[in-house]
Amino acid sequence: MPKTFPQAPPPSIGDGLDMIELPVIQKPLVENVQGKRPDWLRVRLPYGQTFNNVNQIIEDHSLHTVCKSARCPNMGECWSAGTATFMILGDICTRSCGFCAVKTGRALQYELDYDEPRRVAEATKLMGLRHAVVTSINRDDRKDGGAPIFSETIRLIREYQPGCTVEVLIPDFRGLWDALQVVIDARPELMNHNMETVPRLYRRVRPQANYQRSLEVLRRSKEAGLRTKSGIMVGLGETDEEVVALMKDLVAVGLDVMTIGQYLQPTKMHLPVEAFVHPEKFRWYKEVGEALGLGHVESGPLVRSSYHAERHV
Repeated sequence: MPKTFPQAPPPSIGDGLDMIELPVIQKPLVENVQGKRPDWLRVRLPYGQTFNNVNQIIEDHSLHTVCKSARCPNMGECWSAGTATFMILGDICTRSCGFCAVKTGRALQYELDYDEPRRVAEATKLMGLRHAVVTSINRDDRKDGGAPIFSETIRLIREYQPGCTVEVLIPDFRGLWDALQVVIDARPELMNHNMETVPRLYRRVRPQANYQRSLEVLRRSKEAGLRTKSGIMVGLGETDEEVVALMKDLVAVGLDVMTIGQYLQPTKMHLPVEAFVHPEKFRWYKEVGEALGLGHVESGPLVRSSYHAERHV
């Protein structure tokens, strides 16, 4: 019987603040923008033959990408540069996070596509990737959470495209640590699991997730000798103090890389943007996080988990 992590309540803000001393870094005197999207969030539109090639490879291999499914603002830039983030295990998630544009469904019971790892590996080769990023929906309907598909995808990418490093952005597997171990044993070069937001906002932003459980995913991955990564969105109503406290929790579990980006409302059915955070504040987040002990912080309005991911290996 696989062990599950206890559903402890999220820590209150301030927990652990005395563990790591906050460096003296001057906070920028800027105000967050309310209302209309500011100029610094303009994105490049899709264009060019490389973009079309990536799109064709994805379609020919019947694959899903988080770029399309989650309406990533960087899709035009990334696909035009010849890269994409593969999304495995289907395109209907068993969870209903308030920020995510991926389709959701209840009590999913569809079978896993055991040929999917081969098609991802073939696409990786055709795209000539030197660093492949693979994420997934949550498959809470399965006892293994789909972990074997992650493992096989990692193995086949290395077989089809020797020398290509692999980053996986994994779910929490509901705290089933045997499932997590399957992915750990595949030894991806980068193990990513996003915290997404500060603990106070979990019930609204990630109702089926658990803050402590997500920290435990990262702790176990790090203790197994993997390079770890996690990300959050800002602009959902968090405070600077809460972001700093979350950074300290990530330092405590040995995190190597953190990403911080602006939340953008994908549809009117999703959570509203509480604030557009100024670029100077993102620079401050980076300075504070790295001063606290995080190895690298990628922080900016358009930063997403897989944005410039090749730099994080």
